[in-house]
Amino acid sequence: MTFEPEQLGQSQTDLAEKLRELRRRAGLTGDRLAKRCNMSQSQISKFETGKKTPRLLDVERILRALDAPPALIAEITALARIANTEWQDKRSSWRRGLEKRQAELLALESESTTFRFFLPAMITGLLATPEYVRASLTHSPGDTSRTVARKLERQAVLYDTSKSFTFLLTEQAVRWAIMPAPAMAVQIDRIVSLSHLPNLRFGVIPCGTVMTRGPMNTFTVYDERLATVENFTGRLVFRDPRDIAEHLDVFAGYERRALTGDPARELLSLWADAYRS
Repeated sequence: MTFEPEQLGQSQTDLAEKLRELRRRAGLTGDRLAKRCNMSQSQISKFETGKKTPRLLDVERILRALDAPPALIAEITALARIANTEWQDKRSSWRRGLEKRQAELLALESESTTFRFFLPAMITGLLATPEYVRASLTHSPGDTSRTVARKLERQAVLYDTSKSFTFLLTEQAVRWAIMPAPAMAVQIDRIVSLSHLPNLRFGVIPCGTVMTRGPMNTFTVYDERLATVENFTGRLVFRDPRDIAEHLDVFAGYERRALTGDPARELLSLWADAYRS
């Protein structure tokens, strides 16, 4: 399925209108439909007014309860999948303020317990030294000092042992030099140090590892409920369980080929020593 970014916002309104129209056409009240779907009336109301976006499974239950024809099921299901995908463009984040984005990420991290990061290009801010964070924000507009502070504050989540993190890094991500060599060595040393935390798992994929699937994008999966995919101009947020399952499957494939534990630490230390020499 393909779509334009501007469709993502409008699709939620369109989905709400379609569901409301379909229920009325079936001659059902919101309360009667709710009973057929084993949902609350308030939940149906929120779906139909656009106050809450229904999951794909919710939409399928509603369509079955309304005995919708196959063509309409296909149309509304496609709309629901788009509605469960959000486009967050980078320019909008800049206009709103980069610190607000950090606050959103902090809230997301506080609500989640299991994190999976696939990092094919650069090191994520959760693992970064202050120097690396500042260097990574070089192309962001305005004063980024507050954003640097917020990114470093977010790193406290790594020490919450009720949460588990898996970071998969390619050799390129670790060795891409956005700072002078001595600072890069310190950054890699930090990753080695963090790898000893009991709730953090690191996998390293060195160049030359045979992989049949290319590293298309940086992505993060939060629990099994949300996945974010980043590119140069922004990020896509997926909430459709099928999209999340696909990213989990890709992640598992990469993880099976990654070096972990002591072999990973030894390789990281070699890369750090290469920068020092």
